[in-house]
Amino acid sequence: MSQASKHSTIIKTIASELGFSFCGIAKAEFLEQEAPRLEAWLNKGYQGEMGYLTSHFDKRLDPRQLVPGAKSVVTLLYNYYPSEFQETSDAKIAKYAYGKDYHTVLKQKCRDMMELIEAQIGKVEGRAFTDSAPVMERAWAERSGLGWIGKHGLLINKGHGSFFFIAEIILDLECTYDSPIKDYCGSCTACIDACPTDAILPNKTLNASQCISYLTIELKEAIPAEFKGKMDNWAFGCDTCQDVCPWNRFSRPNQDSQFNLLPEIKNFRHSDWLEITEDVFENVFSKSAIKRTKFNGFIRNLKFLKPN
Repeated sequence: MSQASKHSTIIKTIASELGFSFCGIAKAEFLEQEAPRLEAWLNKGYQGEMGYLTSHFDKRLDPRQLVPGAKSVVTLLYNYYPSEFQETSDAKIAKYAYGKDYHTVLKQKCRDMMELIEAQIGKVEGRAFTDSAPVMERAWAERSGLGWIGKHGLLINKGHGSFFFIAEIILDLECTYDSPIKDYCGSCTACIDACPTDAILPNKTLNASQCISYLTIELKEAIPAEFKGKMDNWAFGCDTCQDVCPWNRFSRPNQDSQFNLLPEIKNFRHSDWLEITEDVFENVFSKSAIKRTKFNGFIRNLKFLKPN
């Protein structure tokens, strides 16, 4: 076995031991095919008010600018599909936010992984990322053979669907590399047809400025009136495109109690939560991704969902 193969075996074994569902490795290089698509997407303004997406364009496309001397991009998938769901559709929360904030959980797992890699291989230079840097995570997941990018713009794993968190570790370590797989979406348009705000466009393009996840989380101003009555009761994020995807019939409940459904979310209703104080909100969601909206943003979302 070559040294590169040994490195890959060690990395994937550690990933499995830490509870990651899948691990793939790709060569660290410039994302030549993605560059014109990203530029065209930004030029059309589909990013909305997410100005950070226009920054660090070159770094976003070349991991070697994030880690000098980088040779490998390790992509990790972590299942978050829940075993228990909200009992009401009165004000819906995206499944990824049912439990503890994934940023906290995955960052710690990536730190643990780096320590274990160095313990077995020796000193390596690398950085781990979970939505914390300009990294095109789905592009790297696709290159690593972990799935394909669906028409909704999310990564789909053929055997397990799309309910995964994605993390990357960029290393100056030579590895053997995985190969991409084919696209299995075929002629299916379920996600496009189901999108409540028509945010999913042809050619795997998402107009993020119309996406409910953007409107309820990223947008800091008032939600435009044109979306009144189109939010399908989503108060934080949206799972519609994933819920209708045929490949998610293969999703299986995660085994991490940190992502269990918060009791307060289980029976979440407008009438209950419109009456909460900011202190209660901060207490209930102190370790949740929902705190990203802040109290005022969350109440804004709830009020917008109410019928006129």
